[in-house]
Amino acid sequence: MDYKKTKAPATTITRNLNEIDKVTGNIYETVAIVSRRANQISGELKEELNRKLEEFASYTDNLEEVFENREQIEISKFYERLPKPTLIAMQEFMDDQIYFRKPEIEE
Repeated sequence: MDYKKTKAPATTITRNLNEIDKVTGNIYETVAIVSRRANQISGELKEELNRKLEEFASYTDNLEEVFENREQIEISKFYERLPKPTLIAMQEFMDDQIYFRKPEIEE
């Protein structure tokens, strides 16, 4: 998924609990679903950022030579400005884009 085009807010907002637990009927279950999705998003973003920053890695042992690369700084700033994974996950949940199931019901 392209998290750069998400409609999630960049800052935290107050949510109505009645809207959040409509799907599951239990706020704790909703929080567990959203937190698992946020962990997935966080891992994907971290892998993507590491792949992009790997181009700029220097493998020298000299600590005195530290080079600042403008492209590397811009990439890092871009990822810092993205909404946090929890906000993206909550927006996906509110837009019914998260698939989850209850194994105890399926048996």
